[in-house]
Amino acid sequence: MLRKLIGLSGLLMVFAGPAVSKELPDFAELAEKQGAAVVNISVTQVVQGGGMSVMPFPNMPNDEALGELFRRFGIPAPGNPDAPQQEYKSRSLGSGFILSSDGYILTNAHVINEADEVIVKLSDKREFKAKIIGADKRTDVALIKIEGNGLPKVTVGDPNALKVGEWVVAIGSPFGLENTVTQGIVSAKGRALPQENFVPFIQTDVAINPGNSGGPLFNLNGEVVGINSQIYSRSGGYMGLSFAIPIDVAIDVSNQLKSSGRVTRGWLGIGIQEITKELADSFGMKNTNGALVSNVEKGSPADKGGLEAGDVITKFDGKLIANSSDLPRAVGATKPGKQVPVEILRKGTSRTLSISVGEMPLDKDDAASTPKGPFKPETNRIGLVLRDLTAQQKKKLGKNGLFVVDAQGNAAQAGIRRGDVILGLNNSEAQSVEQFNKQIAGIAGGKTVALLVQRGEMTLYVPVKLNGK
Repeated sequence: MLRKLIGLSGLLMVFAGPAVSKELPDFAELAEKQGAAVVNISVTQVVQGGGMSVMPFPNMPNDEALGELFRRFGIPAPGNPDAPQQEYKSRSLGSGFILSSDGYILTNAHVINEADEVIVKLSDKREFKAKIIGADKRTDVALIKIEGNGLPKVTVGDPNALKVGEWVVAIGSPFGLENTVTQGIVSAKGRALPQENFVPFIQTDVAINPGNSGGPLFNLNGEVVGINSQIYSRSGGYMGLSFAIPIDVAIDVSNQLKSSGRVTRGWLGIGIQEITKELADSFGMKNTNGALVSNVEKGSPADKGGLEAGDVITKFDGKLIANSSDLPRAVGATKPGKQVPVEILRKGTSRTLSISVGEMPLDKDDAASTPKGPFKPETNRIGLVLRDLTAQQKKKLGKNGLFVVDAQGNAAQAGIRRGDVILGLNNSEAQSVEQFNKQIAGIAGGKTVALLVQRGEMTLYVPVKLNGK
């Protein structure tokens, strides 16, 4: 018994001695100062469903906080296929943070995806209806705006200065519990995730749960270094693996969304794969660095620049390509049209190609919901924020139309939603946003106008009453 006690005391001397030489950080001041700039985001989506329960699992309570989890993983709500379709409101929760004192807010794209209404609640309990400025699904970053001045805002830090093992803090609304503070350390940097080629994620062990999405990740200086975006989980809850989008990536995306409503990226038009030791041996390479080109699209920038299948890209525009995941980020961050040097290995010989980087084509979903061109989020008389369609969208639609970026006021009350396309006003075709807004402005107050609206495969007239001038 005495021997066991001595042994235990020895262990205490070994492990307890160094641990007490440095105190653990105090997060109270950080939470108090930065919590006011963190917001709760409540999203409402009007969807079509059958006559049965809309919850994804039987006997599950109707908990709105779980909606964010289902939205993230795309879990459909079951219904009786024979029952008549009816509209119902789906609600979900997320987090965000105020980027500027005039009301611009960063969050995740999946938080506000297909939202019909976005409500932002501040820590002082004030609520605002938010406009969606834009969203980028590839990085999962969205920019929204509320009307306000002198609002509390975050300070942006440098995620590149983060060190593995450094303390970090998250503030958000897990399961709707507002301004919840959790802490942990940076577990890894530059983490590549499946299907997430454009974000070098910050991995942490900070407790993140459904509802935390879109909230800030702070360093101990109280600076935002990331946006909490994803967790790895087999249960749907926190399991010690959380991933944040570096704030510099998010700021670049938000600046583009603010100026043009969309994000442009560089594009080569190639397929790539990781180089294994076996492949390196077969190519006569000394290491596994680089990205192996598996195919080249005909007529693509890579094809025109001379890249071939079997080439190994070792440097792009002066940036070292250590892993295949490094290349999409480097290319995506390049301005389309820029001529860049690309260093390759071809049959064991090094050479440098000069390639004019193209613009990445839009995804099918993005092409349907993100028109190009200059964009200023201006709300017209009936509460619509509109954008002209792209030539590609007009061709697909077979006619002119105006994309509904946001719907508020009388238009929203009449049933017009974000994502609808306005085809006409009182039997006249909608030619442009400018022409449409002038027509609306010239109609006497109290009148009702008929808007021809395209929604998916359905076309319908929607009557909207005008307020007095």
